[in-house]
Amino acid sequence: MSSSTTSSPADAGPTLRADAQLIGLVGLAHAVSHFSQLILAPLFPWLKDAFNVSYVELGAVLTVFFVVSCLVQAASGFIVDKMGPRPVLFVGLGMLGIAAFGYASAQSYWMLLVSAVFGGIGNGVFHPVDYTLFNRKVAPTRLGHAYSVHGITGSLGWALAPAFVVPLAMAYSWRVALAAAGVLAIAVLLILWVYRSVLALDVKAVQKATGQGAGAPGSSEFGFLRIPAVWMCFAFFFFYAMVISIVQTFAPVAAGHLHAVPVALVAVCLTVYMVASAGGMVLGGFLAADPSRCERIVGVGFGVGAALALTLAFADFAPVLVPVMFGAMGFASGIAGPSRDLLVKRSTPANATGRVYGVVYAGLDIGQATAPLVFGGLMDGGQYRSVIVGLAVVQGVLIVSAFNVRRVRRESLMPAASVSA
Repeated sequence: MSSSTTSSPADAGPTLRADAQLIGLVGLAHAVSHFSQLILAPLFPWLKDAFNVSYVELGAVLTVFFVVSCLVQAASGFIVDKMGPRPVLFVGLGMLGIAAFGYASAQSYWMLLVSAVFGGIGNGVFHPVDYTLFNRKVAPTRLGHAYSVHGITGSLGWALAPAFVVPLAMAYSWRVALAAAGVLAIAVLLILWVYRSVLALDVKAVQKATGQGAGAPGSSEFGFLRIPAVWMCFAFFFFYAMVISIVQTFAPVAAGHLHAVPVALVAVCLTVYMVASAGGMVLGGFLAADPSRCERIVGVGFGVGAALALTLAFADFAPVLVPVMFGAMGFASGIAGPSRDLLVKRSTPANATGRVYGVVYAGLDIGQATAPLVFGGLMDGGQYRSVIVGLAVVQGVLIVSAFNVRRVRRESLMPAASVSA
């Protein structure tokens, strides 16, 4: 069971209303982050004709987005720890708005790439910001619910993006759709500005309360990089991102080929997965109330997901059941979501929250950039069963990674860290 050895602002006992306001505002911003990740892909058919480019070239725009996001995510954690999360969050939302307006006004393919750089900068700040605010301001007894809402809003942001931009593109144009996405990001920024006092964090007070002795693993600016559990968490999120990327990009189509699923039902699979995942996160928030069992919850969630993927790969059943299988996988992974975030918190020194989350969650961007290269080749070769089996294998790796995080954390000596195994 983890325990705190130093006081923190969260120890003062924030009210339920204060926590609800903070969680709601952070969740709203997080939804915009995920929304912005998927505003381009549904419009590829329009962009392909408008700029006379291939799907590979359009995919490169997303690669630029996630590579820049990865670099910024690792770096922004240091800025969050020094300046506080609120100004960094405002800059991130502003950058996402600028990126969407840049896409909308682009006159060449290269302008899309430049806009993707702005989008990657904006997207890269959210995890260090969000988890610093949660871990510093939310009551420990409500952290599981905070992580749950965070995951739910991210899934809903992904689900909203195609439903938002495609109808606007069909009714007006792809430029109107992307400009509207930019307006949405700026509108959320204005809402957060109105409630900026809720997002305030006294950085100096936090640094004073969480100061560590010289020589501790997290005491210097880069000292947290010597903590093995941090890198195990990085590896965990790398594989977690591969699971998400496979499901979002290839798994529904691969399953459709294996089970002769109509195109309309294939398109439903991802939406069902995301909505079910959000439902699973609600339950996962209650299960995460006891941090000592987070590895077991992750193991069960992704164990069920891996079993369902293998069933998809090798069993014969009616095409109409394929979306149901995706929904079950989504629910199982959603249950594991809040406990997944607790893995990182329990491995984080008290004075390095932003930096640790920045480095660890950079694994998400790298995983999302890597998975298409590996599984895209399998899809091009018609190896659809291998794609689904690969999804199961990666989920199995996640289970091993989660328990390795606990093992490494217990073996590590973190004498003045805020949490321990």
